[in-house]
Amino acid sequence: MCPGSFDPVTNGHLDIVGRASRLFDEVIVGVLINQSKTGLFTVDERIDMLREVTRSYDNVRVESFRGLLVDFCHAQRASVLIKGLRAVSDFDYELQMAQMNIGLAGVETLFMPTNPLYSFLSSSLVKDVAKWGGDISAHVPEVVRSALLARLDPPSRP
Repeated sequence: MCPGSFDPVTNGHLDIVGRASRLFDEVIVGVLINQSKTGLFTVDERIDMLREVTRSYDNVRVESFRGLLVDFCHAQRASVLIKGLRAVSDFDYELQMAQMNIGLAGVETLFMPTNPLYSFLSSSLVKDVAKWGGDISAHVPEVVRSALLARLDPPSRP
């Protein structure tokens, strides 16, 4: 299971999903439905983009979930979470979550270091750069870039 909000999916996310797909028979990309947050893209839009950009992986499927991640893992018969780590600060937070998940439901977490090409990349940063007309083509798949530009309608560059 590779969980996240994926608002939007980045090349960093895809690197983790692709590497996980080589290690496991099946990888489920779990898109969190968080009703207390309003995303730039709807959950259905995120799922559609993820399905498009993971189409080349025969063993990857995309599903949405709400509530506890460990409950979703059990419902999907997934016993391992894959989490990408960009920096030590990610580890501090993710370690607490991993310990809670193993304690709550016996779901293991495997940490995968992010490819250095994507160590600075986040969905929030991509949205900010796109909002101000910056070039995000190296950081997201083309379908995501197009969707972001259409949604944000960034100002013209001077």
